[in-house]
Amino acid sequence: MGTDLERLARLVQERRLELRLGIEPAAKLADMSKDTWKRVEAAQNVRATSYTSIEHALQWAPGSCRRILQGEEPVIAEASSLGSAAAIAVIPKEELQRHVGDAVNSAALGIKSDLTAEQILALNERVLEELHKRGVV
Repeated sequence: MGTDLERLARLVQERRLELRLGIEPAAKLADMSKDTWKRVEAAQNVRATSYTSIEHALQWAPGSCRRILQGEEPVIAEASSLGSAAAIAVIPKEELQRHVGDAVNSAALGIKSDLTAEQILALNERVLEELHKRGVV
């Protein structure tokens, strides 16, 4: 996991600099000590709650630090017109398709448990086709 922490450290530092933040202002936005922020940028372990705070400060969608540690990319969250409690995340197309598929599978099993795997797969494909026609995916 050492190299994963190093990758996270690099991406956190790159994003902080992209946002033109020093360590102290970034730590303040994350409501953490500058020492904790420095530990992240030094590829050292911190509590999971620290990653959530860092995501907020760097304007990343929730779970982005976990994604980085799993070898994926962070998701940038954009401000929403709904106020500070809401954000819009740009999700990669392949991941969105996977999430839609998982949601369709869960919903299909939740309302009609006797569907076959082939029927669920056909429903999944039809939903993705419809979303593609509408320009969603």
